[in-house]
Amino acid sequence: MTIRTILVDDEKLAIQGLQLRLEKFPDVEIIDTCSNGREAIRKIKTEKPDLVFLDIQMPGFDGFSVVKGVMEIEPPLFVFVTAYQEHAVRAFEANAVNYLMKPVDEDKLADTLERVRTRLAEKRGVEEAEKLKTVLAEVAPDAMDQMPEDDADGAALGAGRYEKLINIKDRGQIFRVDVDSIEHIEAAGDYMCIRTADNSLILRETMKDLERRLDPRVFQRVHRSTIVNLNQVRQVKPHTNGECFLVLESGAQVKVSRSYRDVVARFVH
Repeated sequence: MTIRTILVDDEKLAIQGLQLRLEKFPDVEIIDTCSNGREAIRKIKTEKPDLVFLDIQMPGFDGFSVVKGVMEIEPPLFVFVTAYQEHAVRAFEANAVNYLMKPVDEDKLADTLERVRTRLAEKRGVEEAEKLKTVLAEVAPDAMDQMPEDDADGAALGAGRYEKLINIKDRGQIFRVDVDSIEHIEAAGDYMCIRTADNSLILRETMKDLERRLDPRVFQRVHRSTIVNLNQVRQVKPHTNGECFLVLESGAQVKVSRSYRDVVARFVH
């Protein structure tokens, strides 16, 4: 797998230094370099790279403007490279793969590229599965009707669409939360309270948007304003009026409303 890459920085020496460090990674192909944000947006739309190393502070269009400027197409993965630590929060909010400080540390660069490979493999796996389904729907619709929805390969490819880590800015800090550690999620308007066994964090996002990022085979709505990680459920306690409580691994209890009682059925054998 070749990682087609564009480097964006208004400092020529910075680009040259990054090029030298990237030479050690044979799967990284630098297809272009850009010295400003406007040029970067144009090249990204034309070349459609897999990855962009992007400086943040540049004259005219800064790095965040570049990200916004390519949202009309399927954007590449972004790694921000900058001399300014204070931009880290916004970088993670922009869902960057990583945030590297200048001069770039070689070990951190290697770790970043490993993350990139993982993200690209997941993305390409899902894309190939969707292409196959499209072709089958056209040339063999009967076969499509007979395809099991939950076969092992399909489940694995489907899982690649969903987040494994969620970056949450809370109280001026960035927390990287493993989704498997999330017990349940409570909604309050445009804010979500993410609860793990030992922490509660506030994420500014709607429930609808967050549900798109989480695997529905694991995270299920059990109330109009509550999502539960089914892997964290250890007990079901019946309640009145057809409602019940789910007891989670931490001992916390979450009410399941009657509208979502079908979720409980999978625990009853």
